[in-house]
Formats: sequence, structure tokens, C-alpha cells
Amino acid sequence: MRITLDTAILVRTNVKATGPAKELLKTIERSGSVLVLSAFLIREVGRVLKYPRIQSVYQLTDADIQEHIEYLESLGEIVAPAEGPPIVLKCPDDDPVVYTALAGAADVICTVDRHFYEPNVLQFCSRYGIRIMDDVELLRILRQET
Repeated sequence: MRITLDTAILVRTNVKATGPAKELLKTIERSGSVLVLSAFLIREVGRVLKYPRIQSVYQLTDADIQEHIEYLESLGEIVAPAEGPPIVLKCPDDDPVVYTALAGAADVICTVDRHFYEPNVLQFCSRYGIRIMDDVELLRILRQET
């Protein structure tokens, strides 16, 4: 299975994180699934991990953040996102996630962001065979397949 994780999920897989997102990343690695990423997603993860709100939860050092970025880069298949018209109308900043999945022929975009569940986004993704699901749902499916 080819999987694109959005920024929020990727942030919750950092070196100090626990929970379903972290377990999902480990399961992706073990299952032989492909993590589809882009330079945009990698940059976003590095940026968001420095937010004060995120730092208050994880207390990550610059070395921790760099370690996580390098891990994602080593694990993921980095693609150049396609370009096109706006898809996620309520949050255009999420369009690069959709276009990363499209460029990488992903089967799934994993997100908890409600904007991805809007009818127009679901229709667009469905047209390309991309399903939208959250980390708990995807983790359950991957566990059943292995």
C-alpha cells in the first residue's frame, strides 16, 4: 500500500511521541508499505515541530527534530507534488498533501483534518483511487493485512 501522511500525523510520529500515529509509522515500515512524502511535507513537519504549542507537549531539541526529519527522509519515497487547481477549498495550504499523494500514486491519505473529508476533496481523491482515512482506521487495516 502507498500512503501519504499529512503534516499533523507526521508531527505525531516524532521521536518522543506515543500513540496511534507513532504506531502507524512503525507498522508502515514493518508492513512493506510505501510512505509517500514530498520536500514540502518534510519542511512543514520541521517547521511545525518548533511551534511553542508542540514544544510544550514534546519538548523536542533541535537534534530530536533533525533526527525525526532524517528518519522520515530515509523511510519515505520523496516525490515532487503535481500542481493543479485548488482542491481543499477551506484550507488551500492542504493542497500540497493531496498533490503529493497524487504524484506518488498513493492509495491513502491519512489525516484527521476535517477539510479532507469535504465532498469535493473526497470526489477528487476518489477519481484517482485515493482513500482518505484517519490514523486509527489505517492502522487497523494494516494490522489485518500483516
